[in-house]
Amino acid sequence: MKQNKTPIYQALIEYDRKSPVSLHVPGHKNGVVFPKEKHPYFDEILRLDATEITGLDDLHEPENIILEAEQLLADLYKVKDSFLLINGSTVGNLAMILATIKEDETVLVQRNCHKSILNGIHLAKANPVFLGPNLESDWGVAGGISLETVQKALELHPNSKAIILTYPNYYGMVYELEEIIKHAHSYQIPVLVDEAHGAHFIVGTPFPKSAVQLGADVVVQSAHKTLPAMTMGSFLHVNSEIICTDAIKEYLSILQSSSPSYTIMASLDISRSYLGTYTNKDLNYLMYEVTSFREQLKSISEIKVMNFKNGQGDPLKITIQSTMGLSGYELQQVLEEYGIYTELADPYNVLFVLPLLKEGISFPFKEIVYKVKQAVKKTNSTKQKSSLQFYFNKSLISTLSLSLREREKCNVEIKLLKESLGFVCAESIIPYPPGIPILLPGERISNDEIESLSTYMELGAKIQGGKYLNQGKIKVYTDTFVSPLEV
Repeated sequence: MKQNKTPIYQALIEYDRKSPVSLHVPGHKNGVVFPKEKHPYFDEILRLDATEITGLDDLHEPENIILEAEQLLADLYKVKDSFLLINGSTVGNLAMILATIKEDETVLVQRNCHKSILNGIHLAKANPVFLGPNLESDWGVAGGISLETVQKALELHPNSKAIILTYPNYYGMVYELEEIIKHAHSYQIPVLVDEAHGAHFIVGTPFPKSAVQLGADVVVQSAHKTLPAMTMGSFLHVNSEIICTDAIKEYLSILQSSSPSYTIMASLDISRSYLGTYTNKDLNYLMYEVTSFREQLKSISEIKVMNFKNGQGDPLKITIQSTMGLSGYELQQVLEEYGIYTELADPYNVLFVLPLLKEGISFPFKEIVYKVKQAVKKTNSTKQKSSLQFYFNKSLISTLSLSLREREKCNVEIKLLKESLGFVCAESIIPYPPGIPILLPGERISNDEIESLSTYMELGAKIQGGKYLNQGKIKVYTDTFVSPLEV
């Protein structure tokens, strides 16, 4: 198929050329009814913000331009079926889980997953078995899952109905996914992959292989993270002999908006074409620019540029640490004072997400290096090297202390965080980004979590959930205490 085609975008352009009079939703009427002082930013985009009128198809039952766009997408990724998502990867994660797992069934899930994965398991009323990741001690972050952990988990839980994994992690790290998929398939167990940060992997070496190429049954990708798609634009791919595509399609129709954004769909159409026409010349140009940028950053003594283990990781992700004792949050704040806005900070790191450039597209790498130099040299920090410790010390294989049904029967009380040791947590507590929970409802609170939360709070991390954390308190289930010696 011709990957230079953009059927949704082209149909919207043809629609706009007709100078249409809108007697339908949305209420801005092709931008006519919109505050004039805001027009310079919205004028052109609103003319393409259409709805399901004649010729523009229907996302929930596509027959022409949207169907063609999804067929082009499936052709590019070499899968059976692909779907455009306008509610982000979150809706794809929810749909693939609900289509695969039923109430009370057991599912193996990577513990350092996005909260949408855990929300999907909650909605399915399934029983999660958590797979603990390897710890990347130099970075202070959780990495990937080992094959040995999956093998052991399947020995302990042979009736598991699916494995849900995250690949790559937020920092671009990858792991032995292909071997895990093969092992799961030997049990006839499907593998669902949240590949939010890997939509661009199919361009080839030096990028890792995509989960699509490695044999995963369902893969969800955030096209808006590394492709030129608008925020919330994502893909879902199905390439399975185990999972029924119709079930996923049904849940997408339930979960996705009945008034889908045509501007997001058009941007997905354009992004797919951008990727589908990516050439070796483009890749060579990109890697020259990225490699040069990394080397220039390495020359700045106040920061350390982190390296992937065995060189295996996403070149579009660059993680730096302060060599002056600054936390990741402090380093991020310093950079923002010079107009450098980064993807995330954690207690140790700051993450840059670079663009998937094509030959001839410039990006201000030299300006970035100059501003980073100015920012870090101005800090004059005399702090000693950070003595922070990393507290993601979950067991390699673990379950919730209270199931959903048990939690529904429990009362909730609010306790001081320092007195919560040994109780079962009654809320999700999630540093965001990256959106990986420290605690989940039903998990017993250990000293590691208490120290971790205290550290995050002291550093000023943004935390979703934990309504009373700013008061030094946490919600727990009543009468769930066990001795700290047993935690």
